[in-house]
Amino acid sequence: MAELEEMVALLDSCLRPIAQRPVDLSDPGWQEKLRAAEPLDEAGIRAETEEALRALLDRYEHGDAEARAAVRALFDRYPSFTWAAHLPGADFRTRLLHLSARDHGRDTRDEIMALRDIRAEAEAAGVDLRPVLREVAGLSSTVDKYGMGSMRDILRAEAG
Repeated sequence: MAELEEMVALLDSCLRPIAQRPVDLSDPGWQEKLRAAEPLDEAGIRAETEEALRALLDRYEHGDAEARAAVRALFDRYPSFTWAAHLPGADFRTRLLHLSARDHGRDTRDEIMALRDIRAEAEAAGVDLRPVLREVAGLSSTVDKYGMGSMRDILRAEAG
């Protein structure tokens, strides 16, 4: 895990200037520019970031409770990596694992919105996410970080 953390720390340092760059709210197109931004491409580290994220999610999915806690802690320690890292075209299960591993991110409300987007896309594709939500909930943290329930509780509630 130490080698993987070193890689994530390096990627985080490359992404930090982009993640912390001020947004010009006086620009009428600021929202569109923000949506169109690809920080991994801008930093030139897409392949390395995707490789690191896949490795983290593999450890999260196949590791024990201690390994999952270590992955969650890593996402917490490296916010720029957490903000930018994603796997374009990932399946619904992988996206749910990623959401679970981020463990609330910086704002539970944003994670709930992401969860609802994932669910809506799955429903539109005819996929019943309830069994996957329950499975991923079982891997998720029971810590209520921001007073809105634990990630396990949030995923279970979404599963119905």
